[in-house]
Amino acid sequence: MNEHTLSRRLERVAAQMPVGAHLADIGSDHGYLPVALIRRGAIARAVAGEVALTPFRSAERTVRETGLEQQISVRLASGLAAIEPQDAITAISLCGMGGETIRDILDSGKARLSGQERLILQPNGGEQPLRQWLMDNGYCILHEEVLRENRFDYEIIVAERAGPVLYSARELYFGPLLMQARSPAFLLKWQRLLRLKQQTLNNFARAQQAVPEDKVQDLSRQARWISELLA
Repeated sequence: MNEHTLSRRLERVAAQMPVGAHLADIGSDHGYLPVALIRRGAIARAVAGEVALTPFRSAERTVRETGLEQQISVRLASGLAAIEPQDAITAISLCGMGGETIRDILDSGKARLSGQERLILQPNGGEQPLRQWLMDNGYCILHEEVLRENRFDYEIIVAERAGPVLYSARELYFGPLLMQARSPAFLLKWQRLLRLKQQTLNNFARAQQAVPEDKVQDLSRQARWISELLA
């Protein structure tokens, strides 16, 4: 992957970008996503935010070497602190980190959200607490997809502020739109996870030390939900 060729995962993120957007790519790493989108003419401007010095310098180098300093501002900042009001951001991407981390970044940076932005999120696990935050903060999920890359299952969640929204516990767990679409990638993901959860429950049953009952109950409930989903 480089500034010319995005990973399949980032290509799917790019496909959800509003045309002509002012993008804030938070946790931009090498800055490949904003650079690729600017070069394609898909977005107008971008902020590439990084909290760590090494990836910040990598993003700076990518932007400098592609001559895009006028359109992409690379900033060393924690989370949404990379965004300034004059950026007039219309899309925020947060990719390749845990769902809880994405949730915490959004929550601690709430003051920087105008409510007009599209959120394009690609969590590595932890999708349920992330969806919970979206629901609690009035964000409607517009698009969801599952893809498999390098033996990992990834989810992409796209949301916009739309006022009060209510999802059931199962919708928060599986994804409301994913549950409806039931794509092959989605069903395969949950078949794999069901096997893992059943194996863990078997290990609990054989364990020398007692496993806390609430932990067993929680895992049993998840396995039951998945079995019913796949039935």
